[in-house]
Formats: sequence, C-alpha cells, structure tokens
Amino acid sequence: MNASAGPSAEPAPAGAGAGAGAGRGALVFVGFMGAGKSSAARIAAAAASGRDPLDSDRLLEQRFGHPIEVEFERAGEAAFRAAEEELVCSLLARAGPGEAISLGGGAVGSERVRQALGSHTTVLLEVTVELAWERAGHKRRPLARDRSEFERLYESRRGLYEDVADAIVPGGDREVIARALPELRRLADARRAEGHGARLVWATSASGDYPVYLGPGLLGPGAPWPALPAGGASRRFLVTDEHVGPLYGDRVGPLAAPAVTLPAGEQHKSLEGAGRVWRELAGAGMTGHDHLVALGGGVVGDLAGFCAATYQRGVAVVHVPTSLVAQVDSAYGGKTGIDLPEAKNYVGAYHQPAGVIVDPDLLGTLPAPELAAGYVEVLKTALIAGGPLWERVAEGQQPDEQMILGCARTKLQIVAADERDAGPRQTLNLGHTVGHAIETATGYARYRHGEAVGLGLLAALRLSGQDELCDQVRALLDARGLPVALRGADPEDVLAAVARDKKRTPEGVPFVLVERPGAVCPGTLVSERDLRAAVDELAAGG
Repeated sequence: MNASAGPSAEPAPAGAGAGAGAGRGALVFVGFMGAGKSSAARIAAAAASGRDPLDSDRLLEQRFGHPIEVEFERAGEAAFRAAEEELVCSLLARAGPGEAISLGGGAVGSERVRQALGSHTTVLLEVTVELAWERAGHKRRPLARDRSEFERLYESRRGLYEDVADAIVPGGDREVIARALPELRRLADARRAEGHGARLVWATSASGDYPVYLGPGLLGPGAPWPALPAGGASRRFLVTDEHVGPLYGDRVGPLAAPAVTLPAGEQHKSLEGAGRVWRELAGAGMTGHDHLVALGGGVVGDLAGFCAATYQRGVAVVHVPTSLVAQVDSAYGGKTGIDLPEAKNYVGAYHQPAGVIVDPDLLGTLPAPELAAGYVEVLKTALIAGGPLWERVAEGQQPDEQMILGCARTKLQIVAADERDAGPRQTLNLGHTVGHAIETATGYARYRHGEAVGLGLLAALRLSGQDELCDQVRALLDARGLPVALRGADPEDVLAAVARDKKRTPEGVPFVLVERPGAVCPGTLVSERDLRAAVDELAAGG
C-alpha cells in the first residue's frame, strides 16, 4: 500500500463530513487479529477502482512514526485507543462507494466508531481463536503475548463484531474473499440505493460457496432482490406448492415458464412428485444453463433441490424458504431428497444451492401449527450450539430474525467443516433418528416433521441420561402446544423404522447424544433395551 496516497495521508478531523457529502457505501472489514482484514481490503479496493485501501493500523503507524507496539509501550492502550478512534471516525466520514477500509481488531470497541459504521457496509471476517493465535501469537502484537488473555479478549469482542456486521465471511482465505466480493458489492449497492437492512452470510463447503441473504422485506412487493443468479443467459424456473405459490410466486422475479406447483404435504415428497417436476421442466424447455427456484418449506426445498441435482445431471438451485424449519435449517447445506414408504429421505443427493434468500416477514402467513413445528429445529440447533443461542431459547424467547441468523450460522459452520456427514455434521441429526422413524411409522401423515423431531429430541435426551434437560425441553415443547407423547403409532413399528435408518452401520444405528447444551456426541451406539425403554416412555406419555 502507498500510505501517502489519496485521502489517507491527511484524514479530516473527527466528525467531518456529516450531512451533505458524508461518507457512505464503503466496504469496511472488521474482525479479530489474524482474520486477514488488510488482505481483504486490498482485494476489494483493487477490484473496485485500483486505488489503495485505507488501513487504520498502517495510517496510525504513519502518524506515530513508529510501530503500534511501540506506541502501546510509550503511551499505553487508552491513549492509543483515543488516537485510533479519531482517525477511524475521520476515515469513515470521508470514505465512499468503491473504497475499502480495514480496521484494527479493537476499533469497534468505540461507540463512536460503531455509530459511524452505520453509513457503510461492515464485513466481519470470522476467524477461529486457534487460527488467530497461530497467526498473531508469534508476532510482536501487544495483545497477543499471553494465550489465556488472548482467548479472553477474543470472546469479549465476538459480540461487538457480530452486532456491527452487515456481512459475515470466513476470514483467512483470500480466494474466499475474492469469490464473495461480487455479493458484498451487491449488498453495499442495495443498502446505499434502497436503504435495505439485509444481511449477508457467505456459506462455504468443499463443493462450493454461496450467499445467504437474510432480512425482512427481501421478498416484499417490488423487492430489490429477485432470486439469484442475476444476469447472464440463465432463465428462472420455479417449484412451489399450492399454498405458497399464490402468496409469493410473483415475488421471485420473471419466470421462463409457469411455476411447477405441487400439493402441500410430506407425502408428496416422493418419487411421483419428483417425476412430475422433471417432466414439467423438460416440457417447458429448461436447459442445464438455467436455474431453479425452490419457494416453500422443507418439503419443497428437499424435493426441488433433489430435482435440481438430477435434472440434466445438475442445474443451479436457489432456495427461498417460507417456513421456519426451512429458514433455520433445511435450506442450507445442500442435502436434498425424497421419501420412500420404507423410510424417510432414502433417495437423495448433496447439491449445494447457488444462493439462499431468507425473508422473515414470510413467516407472517404461516399457520400457527407450522410455526410451532418449525420451532423444534430452533430448539435442536440451540442444543447443539449452546452459548447465547441456547440461553435465548431456554428462556422461552420467540424466534426472530436474530435467532434465525444464529441457527443458520451454526449449521453453515458445521457444514463448512464437514459437508458429507463424515463427522461433525452428524450432530445435526440430533432427535432425527427416532423422529424420522415416527414419521415413517405413521405414513408421513399424522405428525409434521418438527413435531416428530420434538419427540425424537425427548428420546435422545433420555438416552443421554439428561433427565433434567429432558424435562426442560418437554416444557418448552408443551408451551407451544407441541406433542410430548407418542400417539397413533405402535412402538414396535417405530423401532422397526429405526432399524432401517439410512445412517445405520454394520454395528448398529448411531445416535446423537447430549452431554450438555453446546456439547453433543454423534456416532453413539445405544442398547436395544435402552432404545425400547425411551420409545415406550414416549408412548406412555413421558
């Protein structure tokens, strides 16, 4: 970087630029030490204009005439933070579209800085504490000399970063930043032009990356976000169901053909349903260069995703989830499938989406029983995540945009580490082994998916020996009118369906058990006696 070039050499006084001509629309990269903020800003600046990025740490060193660690030693941290606040607020007041700024890890500790960020698009580069220490611990950074203090600082700043972030992107990988950059620019342009409050999470996996947009009004009338991908020769085709299509089918952008509209219900997530989608797409002339939009809940997403994975050996699919279960869980991660009479999700494929667009406002038309059933996936994810997400759920708070975002991020982080169920992703099956068996044993007609999984959670907690936690979860389910006892199914049929679970191994069917919220153990075998006791207890009413 040429630190003396452009506006970076002589920053305006703090607060300058307010009102007419105030800075607006820059990409500002924040995050902990070692997240790669300076590199990301260089990539973004070069792609936008070829100008130098604005790096607050480098500019401070230019002002001090010596490295930051020397300033820490001479003046102390408080004096350094005051100088940092003045300079950063000046940069933010003047910066505009096309510019890229990287801030020091502690800059967001200033309330003035956090307020000034509101005029820009703030990108959090997430980095694990292990990678951060690996990158920063061996350097001469004042706050990276003691591992325990370093970890404490990491945890204390995490919430600040998340609060200011308009976009969240995995840090430490320049290629990921380069791939995410077009969507970061799309977000910045929309925020500047439309004043939209959407947030972006960049999803990564072994087979591909994609943007997840989340915000109220994304699918509102005249929405600025037609379903991706935008531009090019790709035409848009739509799969939805008879309930959702009439409500929102006209909000995903122009279609190349009439929507494929299916009957609602799990029983239609079948080979027959897939055949109908394939044939209608073929009849409409869809090609491998076009893309499919899945508009609906988990059933539509699973079925349309499977059809996208297999139609002409694979076409792009964009998920627009309209149910709570889909917005917090099933729209992400690329698992697609259909049911057989013998077992749930027995035929499927991994097929990562080209994008996901989540509008919480769409939940306003969801029937109350469907909303309650979707809550079970929130509860399951909170048990896996622990921490603040579990605390909110345990307090009985209602799902909102922040809770949906927390669930989505939890799942995306797990999938990024394990796309194809080789290890960590198996934790997402918590409650699903017995839950899927209940759905199969009742012909996919008696229980909604979430209702069955809620019963499966109770069984898993009993198998885990977590009686107190099981009682707490039962109370949370009961408070929303969800079933807490197995009715209309023979326990023997449920046990037989468990034995056919698609995850079974020669040794038996593995379960996900819970040590405590935030600590779950996949791949655990349980005895037939204990499993039978847990299912019998459900049938007896707990």
